Amino acid sequence: MLHMVLPRTGPAPVLRGRIGSGFSPVPHRYRLYLSAGCPRSVRVSAALARLGLERSVATTLLGPPASYTALRRAYESAGHYDGTLAVPALCDTWSGRIVGNDTGDILDDLRRLRAHPAFRAAT
Repeated sequence: MLHMVLPRTGPAPVLRGRIGSGFSPVPHRYRLYLSAGCPRSVRVSAALARLGLERSVATTLLGPPASYTALRRAYESAGHYDGTLAVPALCDTWSGRIVGNDTGDILDDLRRLRAHPAFRAAT
């Protein structure tokens, strides 16, 4: 039997990378990992829609355990993987690494993306 580590929706080690600080604001570069049962994920999803970024920032709603594989790889690539998968998580698809998993930081980064000229042109 495979050992599964389910995404955590409570406190977990926080990754605090930021868009604009090592991660360029480029349309279609980022993916959000969200969980339907997580209030923080719902908040991030609502902000994504309100800002009109649904077409520029991909999302993965985690469901069956098979969908955790990409999220696990992103945490491992970030070098901060302790076996815990936390959502919401913003991932840089170019490097395959987690940018951050702090809800406030993710919300700020989404606002920063929306303000960037490349994103205004892409939406």
